[in-house]
Amino acid sequence: MSAKVKRFPQRLNLRNGTVDMTHGSGGRAMAQLIDELFVTHLDNPLLRQANDQAAFDVPAGRLVMSTDGHVISPLFFPGGDIGSLAVHGTLNDVAMAGARPLYLSAGFILEEGFALADLERIVVSMGAAAGRAGVPVVTGDTKVVERGNGDGVFITTTGVGIVPDGVDISGDRARPGDKVLVSGSIGDHGVAIMSSRENLTFETAIESDSAALHGLVAAMVDAVPGIHCLRDPTRGGLATTLNELALQSGVGMQLVEDAIPVKPAVAAACELLGLDPLYIANEGKLVCICAPADAERLLAVMHADPLGRDAAVIGDVVEDPNGFVRMQTGFGGSRVVDWLTGEQLPRIC
Repeated sequence: MSAKVKRFPQRLNLRNGTVDMTHGSGGRAMAQLIDELFVTHLDNPLLRQANDQAAFDVPAGRLVMSTDGHVISPLFFPGGDIGSLAVHGTLNDVAMAGARPLYLSAGFILEEGFALADLERIVVSMGAAAGRAGVPVVTGDTKVVERGNGDGVFITTTGVGIVPDGVDISGDRARPGDKVLVSGSIGDHGVAIMSSRENLTFETAIESDSAALHGLVAAMVDAVPGIHCLRDPTRGGLATTLNELALQSGVGMQLVEDAIPVKPAVAAACELLGLDPLYIANEGKLVCICAPADAERLLAVMHADPLGRDAAVIGDVVEDPNGFVRMQTGFGGSRVVDWLTGEQLPRIC
């Protein structure tokens, strides 16, 4: 995204035009695409410098960096699109370390023939999401591939943030006796994508939960700096995330099925589609593992935020040399909640 800003004799046809190979050539057409589309809608002082990099001062603390590729299909879905999702996904990965996100970069791979109107819609959404989050996109890159060698647009975002001194949140810090919390209902994003992909309609509209969680995380860390683990349960859903944390920490987990929040419409859709909401991706939820004495305080903080109003304690960390995640079912039995096998919903984020 590093082209010198200049004036052009004829503006891009954002209503009816399409991406062509010259938009990735490094020449005048690429400079115009960057100037009239990306810089216009992602504008900020660092991006406006038009360098091949962004230079910025870093506050005191440990630097955190995360990168994420977004290949979702469809590009537009109930509750969001690939642009806002690319911002939210990377901000959340940075925030799960207890970090305050500072800056984002974005790489776009565009397919020849992709409608400029759709690209503008995506970039507008991305700029709005970054603006709401207070985390600007300060540098980036654009490439174009031949028609048939892509799928419209892929976006890779990288984020950097700062972890305050005294905060040490990591997937290897869960301890037996800890409480397992989730910030709200699970499965919303994956079911929204599937219903849009398959043109399914339900009595109650199901929208993606895609959202930036760093504000909620900041409030949680302010209240309890000693949180042990945070993780956003994206691909593989809650079940896979908890298995990851159990493996990292060398512990087991015991869940209570009836305590796990699932919206009735999502549960009904999963039953219809033969899916288990425990394995469905989320894009605006987090899992928190904390000492038992901190659970009620964290719940109160989460309930005070719109993104955590349905937060619940869903289980406990237990000693288990096998690292199993088990769940007490609503029928009074018990079952192992294993890792996701295969791919329930491809191209979900």
